[in-house]
Amino acid sequence: MPALQPLARLTDQVHAGPGGAMTVEAGVITGDLTVTTTNLGTHAEITIQYTGADEWYHLQGSPAPVPQAGLTALHYAVVDAIRSGAATGVPH
Repeated sequence: MPALQPLARLTDQVHAGPGGAMTVEAGVITGDLTVTTTNLGTHAEITIQYTGADEWYHLQGSPAPVPQAGLTALHYAVVDAIRSGAATGVPH
């Protein structure tokens, strides 16, 4: 059976606020980050990386349910939370 293709993917760059963003694999990361939110149907996978790096990390709380407002609303809530910092994960 072929792998399912994502329904949509959004990517942005953001500078993490004080305290950075909490990842599952590497703990807190800070600085200039690239954030990708991938729609997997009812849930979305949120991954981040140091901008320009090869390694991607899952943001704490990913995968997260796609809210009724949609994938774009979730993505920009994540971007805003990372911009705020405080070792953020996926906002609820």
